[in-house]
Amino acid sequence: MHKIEDLIAVFNGLFLAPLNTELVAGLEEPIYLPASEAYPHHRIIFAHGFYASALHEIAHWLVAGKARRELEDYGYWYCPDGRDETKQREFEHVEVKPQAIEWALSAAANFSFNVSVDNLSGAQTCRFNFQKRVHQQLISLLDIGFNERATCLLEALSQFYNTPWPLNKSQFNWNIPSDLSVGIENEI
Repeated sequence: MHKIEDLIAVFNGLFLAPLNTELVAGLEEPIYLPASEAYPHHRIIFAHGFYASALHEIAHWLVAGKARRELEDYGYWYCPDGRDETKQREFEHVEVKPQAIEWALSAAANFSFNVSVDNLSGAQTCRFNFQKRVHQQLISLLDIGFNERATCLLEALSQFYNTPWPLNKSQFNWNIPSDLSVGIENEI
């Protein structure tokens, strides 16, 4: 059983003091809020206390550089569910790296990972094609290495959940189901 309190404790134990950043369970939509006069810590606020949401929001924080971590939601745009085909392609383009890191975090925490195209009422997209791009990004990160913050958290999660460290490519074997592999290369 994955307790959100455990993830919060691991994250905050690593990053609250040195980087003034805390992981916080939220009640509504996720958001990243930089420190302010009203609140002294940067906050990664994830949705509804969900473990998967926390991993996803942490992944965005791990991608963001120092300057972006001074901006609300890292200064990125977000177009909600209902995106047209063009907006969905833009969304998927910026989501590849965070979702690759989320996949790695999930493996380190022995938690199930699923890509998210996050567009239930918008243009149809090929989730398998997107997952292939996320997988390719993850394999690339395993080859070149994760940034210092990501490596620190991945190792801490691996220790906490007693999962293999360091992560390796064999943990991320993924194949498109054979009945879906024909023709998806030309989709979005």
